[in-house]
Amino acid sequence: MTEAPTHFTRPDVAMFLAFLNAQEGPKMNEMPPEGAREMMRVMGQLADVPRGEIAKVEDRTIPGPAGDIPVRIYDNRPDREPGPVMLFFHGGGWVIGDLDTHDPYCAEAARILDMPVVAVDYRLAPEHPFPAAPEDCEAATRWVAANLPSTGLVLSGDSAGGNLTIATALALRDEPAAKPVVAIHPIYPAVTTHDDWQSYRDFGEGHLLTQDGMAWFADHYAADPQDRRAAPLDFSAEGLPPTLLITAGLDPLRDQGRAYAAKLIAAGVPTTYREARGNIHGYICLAQGIPSAKDDIKGALTVLKAIVAESMATA
Repeated sequence: MTEAPTHFTRPDVAMFLAFLNAQEGPKMNEMPPEGAREMMRVMGQLADVPRGEIAKVEDRTIPGPAGDIPVRIYDNRPDREPGPVMLFFHGGGWVIGDLDTHDPYCAEAARILDMPVVAVDYRLAPEHPFPAAPEDCEAATRWVAANLPSTGLVLSGDSAGGNLTIATALALRDEPAAKPVVAIHPIYPAVTTHDDWQSYRDFGEGHLLTQDGMAWFADHYAADPQDRRAAPLDFSAEGLPPTLLITAGLDPLRDQGRAYAAKLIAAGVPTTYREARGNIHGYICLAQGIPSAKDDIKGALTVLKAIVAESMATA
């Protein structure tokens, strides 16, 4: 009998997981969607850092394909000349998550990148199943390109939002918006609907994102596996903009993220790949519970800033 492989886990990650796994009560996937959404909000209040100081935060709505889309605009400068603007699509399995759950991260991104960040509150399943989310994200990106002062777009998101980042970039590759997409930054993205991955088997229990949770998200979202917006791993990646793709070492989605990074490289896309070794899915919203995640966040955004500057210089 062979022993299961051991995987490096950071001490603060091990402490956070021990705390998380000791909690009693129903799991997120045992609750109705609204209860799960509230659970994610509460987790953020407990496990993430405060927003911190930032010069400007503005909530507004922009037109979408099925009504207004709420957005939140962050900028650490009260006034600036037009430059690149980031759109951020939050994670949460296309079912949970909102502007508040990723508020601290978006403020930090605006500070480190020194650019405006527009967080998009796209429609959620099961009330609005696939393809409502990617339709909203594409519409929001096109609106920002046409209506906000900018010289280029940076697209980013985590998990489901990483999927939406890639889906939106593919849409704008084929039908460009009013401004070019100069870089994308998918963070531990979901890029396929199939689950035959070793990381899925290794980390599908006890590492925050579980097999049961992923099945619950998938059932609510009801994506079409033949649609590239659901499974970009199965479609061409040629012509995508410079990409910084991040995975987490203890994430069920790790191996599909690695596979997409390899696909990008094979397609000739300028690609930077980083893995948050010993960390878990969701860490960008866990910087209080997992203090070392602050270094992962800062490190990635610092690299992204350089990628954007280089892309803008050669555009």
